[in-house]
Amino acid sequence: MIEIDGSQGEGGGQVLRTALTLSMITGQPFRISNIRANRSKPGLMRQHLASVKAAAEISGAKVEGDALGSTSLSFAPGAIKAGVYEFQIGTAGSSTLVLQTVVPALLYAPGESVVRVSGGTHNSKAPPAEFLQRAYGRAMADMGAQVEFHLERTGFYPAGGGAVRATVKPLAAWRHLALDARGERREAYAESLVAAVPGGVAKRELDCVASAMGWSGDQLRFKTLPDNWGPGNALLITLDHEHVTEVFVAFGEKARRAEEVARDAVAQARRFIASGAAVSEHLADQLLVPMALAGSGSFTMDILSQHTRTNAEVIARFLPVSITFDKREASTLAKIAS
Repeated sequence: MIEIDGSQGEGGGQVLRTALTLSMITGQPFRISNIRANRSKPGLMRQHLASVKAAAEISGAKVEGDALGSTSLSFAPGAIKAGVYEFQIGTAGSSTLVLQTVVPALLYAPGESVVRVSGGTHNSKAPPAEFLQRAYGRAMADMGAQVEFHLERTGFYPAGGGAVRATVKPLAAWRHLALDARGERREAYAESLVAAVPGGVAKRELDCVASAMGWSGDQLRFKTLPDNWGPGNALLITLDHEHVTEVFVAFGEKARRAEEVARDAVAQARRFIASGAAVSEHLADQLLVPMALAGSGSFTMDILSQHTRTNAEVIARFLPVSITFDKREASTLAKIAS
């Protein structure tokens, strides 16, 4: 039984999600205490409980402590089973984070699986569905994983109501991936998503992006969603390069000006561009687990966050790998070796 202190490092939900993923794959049971101790509302919230329930169903696990607000949990997995799965968060909690918990494990199932998660797809505490499709999905494919993500319906905070579906085929073998440089840029564009929000909001956001980035025409995309999917607004900036795709997002909120939303998204993109790194801090978080499972890999990132450091520490509890971070002038090099 691996003992994990959920308050270690960044002390958020990623500690639990990474432990669930690697416990299913390695067959090692774990017990975690002080779950999300560093958050204003400690313990399991609905999206974390959904990850636990999903992992338990997929692996036939024995679980104790799987209740809302619980600050401790034990998880003993069985064999990973292929199948068609449906999980409901019941709030605007992140569907994408639940998928990132179970998708790597389903690569080890004996057959193809389809998993659908309903809840939030676009909220400020998690990567949007487009990040899974374009950034994470592409990197996983480059490592040999056959995973397809499909956004069925957008779900904004606080209403939720969205759904994302993943189709996962069994993994033949991991491929080594070195993302030390992003390569030449192939495409760059911004999308403003609005549901039950005046169209003028999207226009102002895109005008700001056009001015700040020097973009025009098809690089500025306005997407009107059905009113009953809202209210909600998200501004996405996608940078597609030879070796990697990145997605940056900022969200509209009540009393937050469109120009402020645009400045937020542009600042993230500019920081990444200026760093010269291959990936952003958020994609860096998600690359650690598959690269550790592959036994090797490397990437440069624009920011080394406490979130990433903590994730590396949890991974080392389950897998015999070394994860090192080498700070450079404008970026950090991460290396994973067995």
